[in-house]
Amino acid sequence: MVYTLSGIRLPALPPATNRSGSALRGALRTANLSIFSKRNSGKIFAQKPSPESDSSSLRVAASEKTLVPGSQIDGSSISTDQMEVPGTELEDPQVLQDIDDLTMEDDNDINKPTNDCSKVDKNQVSVHSENQDDKAQGAVKSVTLPGTGTVKKEAARPKSIPPPGTGQRIYEIDPLLKGYREHLDYRFGQYKKMRKAIDMHEGGLDLFSRGYEKMGFTCSATGITYREWAPGAKSAALIGDFNNWNPQADIMTQEEEKWKWYRFSHATASVLQWSKRLVKILGRNEFGVWEIFLPNNADGSPAIPHGSRVKIRMDTPSGIKDSIPAWIKFSIQVPGEIPYNGIYYDPPEEEKYVFKHPQPKKPKSLRIYEAHVGMSSTVGEPVVNTYANFRDDVLPRIKRLGYNAVQIMAIQEHSYYGSFGYHVTNFFAPSSRCGTPEDLKSLIDKAHELDLLVLMDIVHSHASNNVLDGLNMFDGTDSHYFHSGSRGHHWMWDSCLFNYGSWEVLRFLLSNARWWLDEYKFDGFRFDGVTSMMYTHHGLQVSSMCFEKHTHMLLGVV
Repeated sequence: MVYTLSGIRLPALPPATNRSGSALRGALRTANLSIFSKRNSGKIFAQKPSPESDSSSLRVAASEKTLVPGSQIDGSSISTDQMEVPGTELEDPQVLQDIDDLTMEDDNDINKPTNDCSKVDKNQVSVHSENQDDKAQGAVKSVTLPGTGTVKKEAARPKSIPPPGTGQRIYEIDPLLKGYREHLDYRFGQYKKMRKAIDMHEGGLDLFSRGYEKMGFTCSATGITYREWAPGAKSAALIGDFNNWNPQADIMTQEEEKWKWYRFSHATASVLQWSKRLVKILGRNEFGVWEIFLPNNADGSPAIPHGSRVKIRMDTPSGIKDSIPAWIKFSIQVPGEIPYNGIYYDPPEEEKYVFKHPQPKKPKSLRIYEAHVGMSSTVGEPVVNTYANFRDDVLPRIKRLGYNAVQIMAIQEHSYYGSFGYHVTNFFAPSSRCGTPEDLKSLIDKAHELDLLVLMDIVHSHASNNVLDGLNMFDGTDSHYFHSGSRGHHWMWDSCLFNYGSWEVLRFLLSNARWWLDEYKFDGFRFDGVTSMMYTHHGLQVSSMCFEKHTHMLLGVV
């Protein structure tokens, strides 16, 4: 379990020496970036940060060490002779055969914060527990910590994901596959081993596929936490409008701060008694996860205003690099600029879209209308259509034509519009060309009102090779999210190929699919480029006979 106590924000005097020409934190505490306007639906505006603000402050986190009499804190460091799953490359079948021998940090230590800063009670300290007993009870409990009063403990959301079956029914559906039973059974066996490893080390597929609750930007009652997996980076800092783009203001660390309950003994009236005490543990993260906690301002407002531009600056093997956070929920192209900017997206409660209609029931058969929102405009002049216009003009027409499902292309953000949405740069962000995330939610809700299923054309087969806006060379190496060298390059698409054998890449992609289902209420997916995902030859320059004879070329070796 992880317990988070409040951080403290204190005013600070300017440093005696100033190498950057400003105070230690030349932070902007006013929202000088305005990208959302109700009067201009579908339009996005941004302003560059004002250089006039030079206010400074210093963030100090509570770091007192608690000594526990008679106890051993064996979790303060991670033994180097223990091999842990995250960050390992599951490239070969031999690795998967030994996967049961791997050890993993207990997932109960992972804090599950609230992603909505506007909903938390700033007068309380949230303590989250994902204990198995708590999950079974599904209740909200309270604990009392010394000096903190009553603290809420929230149970994790239960979700039933069935275990793998026998894998034999496929031969009843398609008897022609019996000729490849040996290989298909081998592949299904590898899948079952991976599922078993996820169950053992991550607490199940449900938790594993909710990486967005820990990675990227997450909110708690006391502030904002930002985490990024970048094992190749030598140092990292969070920069943006909120701190005047000062790389010295918010430096990230690879230290993990955790709170655990430890038993200790004490004698009372000659009777030995056992009690529990909450102890802070500082241990180094060995998987390349960088982290920073930004406490709330003195007035309780978040340290990063909604709509602020943000990036992560890293010292990498390829040099200094400013990147859009990999788990960013929204990104925009500021007028007059070429690179995109990540946007800290946490609108106030009154601006958030609330779904009003249930998702339609599964039909007996699908009649799918494929559409591209940006290209769906019916006006005479060529314009990029908006989510709002598609909702009001196109969806009713699809319904009248007798379709019961709409498949939408180009949802994930892509800096190159000519790719039709298939060179994705920001996987968790809806395309800003068509509007805001709330606009997309409104579109999907309207489709559900019309009893239309909404399928997302999701791209997990490859990614844009854009270094400035996307995942390519994110931490300065070509082996971060993708295969290294020629294996990681699709020569026809000129794009990067994911390494599906990487534990953290699996977390990223599974969480990405889960995000679109849970946050936006998509009803399903059409996966693009499946052939490229399955075969090392990617279906290029091969005949149909090659597909039948060379099943060993399945990318399943990872």
